[in-house]
Amino acid sequence: MAGRIIRRDHGDGGIDARGPDRWRLRWRVNGKRFTKSFRGSISDARKELRRLIKSADDGQHVAPDKLTLAAWVERWISLQRRGDTDLPRRGLVNARTLERYEELLRLHVLPTLGNRQLQRIAPTEIDELYTALETRLSTRTVHHVHTVLGACLGAAVRKGFLVVSPVAKAEAPVPGDRDAGQVLDQHQLTALLAGFRGSTLYPIVAVAAFTGARRNEILALRWSDFDAGAKALTIARALEETKAHGRRFKEPKTWRGSRTIVIDDGLADLLSAERETYLRLMAGVSDRAAIDLSLVKLPEGALIFPSPVSGETDLTLPRDARGLTKEFIRQARKLGFPGLRFHDLRGTHETLLLDAGVPVHVVAARCGHDPAILLRTYARRTKKADTSAAAVIGALSSGVLGAT
Repeated sequence: MAGRIIRRDHGDGGIDARGPDRWRLRWRVNGKRFTKSFRGSISDARKELRRLIKSADDGQHVAPDKLTLAAWVERWISLQRRGDTDLPRRGLVNARTLERYEELLRLHVLPTLGNRQLQRIAPTEIDELYTALETRLSTRTVHHVHTVLGACLGAAVRKGFLVVSPVAKAEAPVPGDRDAGQVLDQHQLTALLAGFRGSTLYPIVAVAAFTGARRNEILALRWSDFDAGAKALTIARALEETKAHGRRFKEPKTWRGSRTIVIDDGLADLLSAERETYLRLMAGVSDRAAIDLSLVKLPEGALIFPSPVSGETDLTLPRDARGLTKEFIRQARKLGFPGLRFHDLRGTHETLLLDAGVPVHVVAARCGHDPAILLRTYARRTKKADTSAAAVIGALSSGVLGAT
């Protein structure tokens, strides 16, 4: 196939085949000839050539060998934001994650390499960047920079602006151990919940502790997601807060995130009591007034844990997630749990189930986790793994070693 030439009308450029799904695009701008390597199908190559010619007509053309890293980052973020189909599916991210990508690149990469032409960035420059960052950032953050920069320049390769990404040839920084957080044992968890009883956070903390759901999943729960008869909660969305859009709801990031969690009688009763409180609020009656609550309806989209606002209550208004976390940390510290994060309730739930012998695939499905990632995290969390292993080996060896 190499050497095949696809001729086009005069002024429309040309496409030369350079191998399986590899092409050289040719076009002119103001009489000057430009070329660009491209990987993809012939239809994709034609689409890219049309885009290049149109950019010249619009006065927005940038020669491939003049494109700076800063300019490409702007274009890559734009492609991500609008869900460009030329990017792989894993490149599509939610708005909050995209803000984090922009932050990492703008704060830690562009000040050093932003003015460098994309095709002239050397792997050694990437290595020097990582070395400089390691003097002021955690190893985990530097690794995040490496991951995002790699994705950004990898897209430049797929778009034909680079033949090989310099990040691929640079020395990847060591990611460092992920913080597994605190894990409470059963007695500590009981004490924590007892301390929160009577607090407005109590039902939220209880749901986190006994379902393993994420904070933003809990704050996105609607009363339509609670089935009191089946004793189940359905996770169908999560709360997201971005600078551009404020608070809004989004679908779970992965297919594992959408799930139904079976809950125990105690948690089901707690949520039922919480719903009755809101029904009475809607009816405008006190807790002691006798009334048929089946005749009272909550607003469509009413949240289980709406924002606590003064005056008239809007049950569809989401709560401030960061404010919730700060209040949880403050109260937990007073109860004798300094440094405990809200997210640690999720880790505690997973660890207690795995320590009790619940199969990992069951725990992973319940918590919306990848089983392999859950096992790696569990290995850093559990306090019983070595003791349990010793007990199993002791049972196996007792008949053999005891007989000698």
